Amino acid sequence: MRLQVIALLAAVALVSACSSSGDEAAMTENTGTQTQAVAPPPPPPAPAGPVAGSIEQFMQVAGDRVFFATDRSDLSDQAQAALDAQANWLAAFPAVVVTIEGHADERGTDDYNLALSARRAAAARDYLIAKGISASRIQTLAFGESRPVATGSNEAAWAQNRRAVTVLTGGYNS
Repeated sequence: MRLQVIALLAAVALVSACSSSGDEAAMTENTGTQTQAVAPPPPPPAPAGPVAGSIEQFMQVAGDRVFFATDRSDLSDQAQAALDAQANWLAAFPAVVVTIEGHADERGTDDYNLALSARRAAAARDYLIAKGISASRIQTLAFGESRPVATGSNEAAWAQNRRAVTVLTGGYNS
């Protein structure tokens, strides 16, 4: 009888040990799934291209300059096309204010080049106004030959310096 009691106790101990391990395993599994961290969703993709209404977008969509022939302030077809793109962009962003800078190459007197660069800036301004951009949004400056973008005394350099540059001065996005 004693042997039967010992065998019975051993069997009960064995069964309780097995069930206890199973419960712990089950708890570990449940606890494991409950404490498992869920990865956060990925951040939204960064917008492609420049910010709408920014200087970068203006440069990409419209460009900032038009060029002129020697001793001329009238707008070529190419200059008008560039100003059309600027006018369209400015119409889409009515808070933007610009300054049009007129420039000349190094040939001619300082006074002549200053007056010529003023006429170039005015020609670009007048064209934008004719396309519906308010005159109150446009200022002009004349620099003559004082701010060349290309150095050199040759036709290639002079052609780059005969220009009007549209500079965004307010109301644009960063």
